[in-house]
Amino acid sequence: MISDATTVEAYLAALLEERKAPIEKLRQTILENLPEGFEEVIGYGMIGYVVPKRIFPQGYHCNPKLPLPYINIGSQKNHISLHHMGLYGSTKLLDWFIAEYNKQDVGKLDMGKGCVRFKKAENIPYKLIGELVKRVSVKDYIEHYEKALKRL
Repeated sequence: MISDATTVEAYLAALLEERKAPIEKLRQTILENLPEGFEEVIGYGMIGYVVPKRIFPQGYHCNPKLPLPYINIGSQKNHISLHHMGLYGSTKLLDWFIAEYNKQDVGKLDMGKGCVRFKKAENIPYKLIGELVKRVSVKDYIEHYEKALKRL
């Protein structure tokens, strides 16, 4: 479910009551661990974290008018989603995350290429997500992104 909210506050205010606390806690976890340089925005109808154009003026290759996306969190119909472009683009980071996730007592990992789905809010491993968020600096993310673009 993509929101038409234009601010984070409006996005949060529009959430179903049972989703507000977990999304707010997920957001706070990200903000507390987000490396310097990333910025919080509304992107793709969700709360997003991006490399702003003042740091990476080229923007996102799919739409250069947009800043480079890094993470999005959202409330979908049947789950809470965490989209993490680092997981999509880095086998090393993905392997680490899967191994660490499997050590958690939160049930089976439900994941696509870069999207982790949480069907039960009580199964969100906030501490692990905090660790994931702080593992990639803006500089490292841009370098990895530019290398990936060269292969396209």
